[in-house]
This record gives sequence, structure tokens and C-alpha cells, in this order.
Amino acid sequence: MALLAITAFAGLDLAQWQALLNNAAFAVCLGAMLFYWGGAAFPQVQLLSELGLAGMIGANLTIAALLTARWIDAGYFPLSNLYESLFFLAWGITTLHLLALHWTRSRWVGVMTAPLATGIVAFAALALPEDMQAAQPLVPALQSNWLMMHVTVMLLAYAALLVGSLLAITFLIVTRGQEVQLKGNSLGLQFRPSRPEWTEATLPSPAAELVYAGIRSPRPAEPLPQPAPNEAIAWQRLSLAEILDNTSYRLIGLGFPLLTIGIIAGAVWANEAWGTYWSWDPKETWALITWLVFAAYLHARITKGWQGRRPALLASLGFGVVWVCYLGVNFLGKGLHSYGWFF
Repeated sequence: MALLAITAFAGLDLAQWQALLNNAAFAVCLGAMLFYWGGAAFPQVQLLSELGLAGMIGANLTIAALLTARWIDAGYFPLSNLYESLFFLAWGITTLHLLALHWTRSRWVGVMTAPLATGIVAFAALALPEDMQAAQPLVPALQSNWLMMHVTVMLLAYAALLVGSLLAITFLIVTRGQEVQLKGNSLGLQFRPSRPEWTEATLPSPAAELVYAGIRSPRPAEPLPQPAPNEAIAWQRLSLAEILDNTSYRLIGLGFPLLTIGIIAGAVWANEAWGTYWSWDPKETWALITWLVFAAYLHARITKGWQGRRPALLASLGFGVVWVCYLGVNFLGKGLHSYGWFF
């Protein structure tokens, strides 16, 4: 009702509001990305990272307003085509960005996730043709309460797995060419007492962060700071490498059960709509492959005790698998799930 009142006051109909919010979401995401990159290039200017965070919050709210306007205009939850699902995925990524930033308090999260959200919004807003952006009446198979249950959970799972995998890729970039010996464990890091002290302002230099993690750098940029006797706890700060490794693990641990629930809900819906729980449709097949990849990742970390580069490489593989599952099958051919297919 509030959105309708604002619409009437501004003299715009819902379609015009959607077009405005569509462009605003891209502009805000792009601004957030540039601010985060500027903060990485000039780490002494803390304001740039703060503006990047404000931009991601603004993008999250703008996308939420766009989806709400579309929901009111179309009369159903906006997850029926590729355009709507892309914006919902971008909303999930911006939400999980805020969660990951709360855990890590590192600008690296924004440096990596802001381009991902920007790319998704740009593809939805600028690359998709107008007929694929327009809301269409739901086909009979989609006229079900399972639409919200199944698709929402799957897209939130994709968002969590993508952000977690992206942080694993970041871990590989940060530690490239180095010998990694993490001091934590897969079930939780050992140094929680110092967690509140770990802020962007108190981070040591990148070379010092790597040595904190047990990474032996052949040419350290500067000598490590020595703690005072009463400040020994400072040596137990989580390193950048440990933070990225642990946060990636936690996000994938969040996304995997969501993926499992989404696949089960989809199977029940498929039986209701098509009379079979599983038909080996391309989307179903790749959903199973995605599940197996991240099941292997979690098994390796929990049961085998893997840490560092090996699970990060597996998560990096999962990043590509998620994209094939979500978007690739739409390009490769038409199936039961390929709304928004191109060929």
C-alpha cells in the first residue's frame, strides 16, 4: 500500500517505477563496486570502503523495491522468468555480502562480491531483450505455491554458494605462490577471544597478514610488529587468509542445506506437476552435480580435515558448476526448467 501511495504521489505507474528501479539498481551496484575497488587501491582512505558498503545496502533496498513493485504489478511472486530470477539472485548476493562483511570486517568481501552483483544486474537490466524482461501470465505448471518455496530456496542457495566460492577464489589469490599453514580448524577457528579487535583499521600489512597465517613469504615488505607483554592476544588475531577460508566454509555450509531443501521441494513439485519426481532434465542433472561437488567439499573439510588450498580449489570448481546449473542450461538448450532460454 505504501508503494502504491508513493506511486500515485509521484505520478508514475508501476511499470514506470520498475523501469526507474531497474536502472537505479545497476547504477548503485556500479557505484558500490567502484568505491570498493577504490578502497582497495587506496586503503588509507577508509571513506571509500564505507561508501562501498552504503552502496551495497542501497542496491539491496533498490532491488527489493523493484521486486516488490513487480509483485504488486504482476500479482504473483516475481520468480517466473530469467529477468526476475536474476534480480532475486542479485538481492540474495547483496544480502549475503552484508553477512559476510559482518563476519570478516574486511574490504576484500566487497572487492569480490560487488562486481558479481553488478554483473548480474547489468545482464538482467541491459542485456536481456525487452520481451524477456516483461512479466508474463504464469503457465499452468507455475501456478502453484511451490513456485515461491522451491525457486526462492534454490536462488538463496545459489547466492550463498556463489559468495562462498568467490571468497575461496579470493583465498587462492591472496595466498598464491605461498606455503599455507592455517592454525584454525574446519569446525571453527581457535582465536575467538580476539575477534572483536579485528577491524579494517587495525589490520597489519598484507605481508604481515600472510605471516600471521603461517605463510612464508620470501620477501616480506616490512618487519612484523612485535606485541607488548600484556598484548600477547594480538598475536592470536585471525589472519586475512584464515578469515577468508573460514567465511567461505560457513557460507557454503549455509548454502548446501538450502540447496538440498530446494532439490527436495522441486522433486515434490515435479511429481505434482508432471507426475514424476525426477526426469533427468538438464537443470535437474546439473543441480545433482552441484550438490555432489559441494557435498564433496563439506565431506573433505569435516571428515578429512582439509583446509586451505585443496578445499578452496574444490569450491572454485563449484563456482563454475553453479553457473552452469543456473544459467548455462538456458544457453545450451530448452528443457522443462529453461525459462528464458536463448537457443
